[in-house]
Amino acid sequence: MSDTVLDLTLDGPALTAALVDFRSVSGEEKPLADAIEQALRALPHLTVDRYGNNVVARTWLGRAERVVLAGHIDTVPIADNVPSRLDGDGVLWGCGTSDMKSGVAVQLRIAATVPEPNRDLTFAFYDNEEVAAHLNGLGHVAEAHPDWLAGDFAVLLEPSNGEVEGGCQGTLRVHLKLTGERAHSARSWMGRNAVHAAGPVLARLAAYEPRRPVIDGLEYREGLNAVGIEGGVATNVIPDACTVVVNYRYAPDRSMAEAEAHVREVFADCGVGEIVVDDHTGGALPGLSHPAAAAFMEAVGGTAQPKFGWTDVSRFSALGVPAVNYGPGDPLYAHKRDEHVRVDLITRCEERLRNWLTS
Repeated sequence: MSDTVLDLTLDGPALTAALVDFRSVSGEEKPLADAIEQALRALPHLTVDRYGNNVVARTWLGRAERVVLAGHIDTVPIADNVPSRLDGDGVLWGCGTSDMKSGVAVQLRIAATVPEPNRDLTFAFYDNEEVAAHLNGLGHVAEAHPDWLAGDFAVLLEPSNGEVEGGCQGTLRVHLKLTGERAHSARSWMGRNAVHAAGPVLARLAAYEPRRPVIDGLEYREGLNAVGIEGGVATNVIPDACTVVVNYRYAPDRSMAEAEAHVREVFADCGVGEIVVDDHTGGALPGLSHPAAAAFMEAVGGTAQPKFGWTDVSRFSALGVPAVNYGPGDPLYAHKRDEHVRVDLITRCEERLRNWLTS
């Protein structure tokens, strides 16, 4: 166990600052998981389980409905933006303020201050969300202990700027491999340049027009983009191999199989020798018509928006649990050097969740 104690009597903004100052870059979450486990075990109304660096706490009040409040405890690498800093305009700066330690602070505050909610609650804190899908702690818990995540509705405290965001988009990353024939650059006609062969791929990407489907009244915006390219042997060698890395962000009305088929169709006549799927996680439909989601929307107010990124609502959807994103952080500042969160949004999200769970 960590020697550092999390003080759950702090208000939401102060607790957020304490969490930000607690380094937990992906793969380094154990000390924070220890501290969260220790703080939650001190609350007599909760039972606490742990699997790896994932902590799940639950109430057992026999309520008619169970709600899961979930959030990841890791951050992207620190960029000279820790420790946290609170300015005079009520803005808290630092790595993880938006994505998503402000949301984790709200979870912890609800866990500590709502001992008898009107719905049974499950609090899930998990690691490795910011890295490859196979490392995701919520996925590990879902595989090993799916009963720990059982519920009627889930709220991901992901950054949504204090508005409900429905569903999430799928994300597919592929490597497009192009081949040529190596030769001396002084006798280039003796070879075939694999980097030049990437031209049709890049042209197809530049001309690509992404879909903007409307699902449950929410307009999703897809994207198909090159995110990396690698090729070359030496400055006097015609390269015989080139790889273009492409990321496809797709709307949740497409299945994983349909997304892969679409990408293969887009590049079918571009001279690609092989398409290798590097990482793929499906999306989740908004599900805003579900009674629990409708009740949540009525309680917190505002207008639902689409989630353009991928979040773990997808994992809850696969478990049969409808889920939405609702957190105080601003997704536009996630992962940025100048990442920050407005402290009034932390307080507002906490108050609205508390009212929903106690009224």
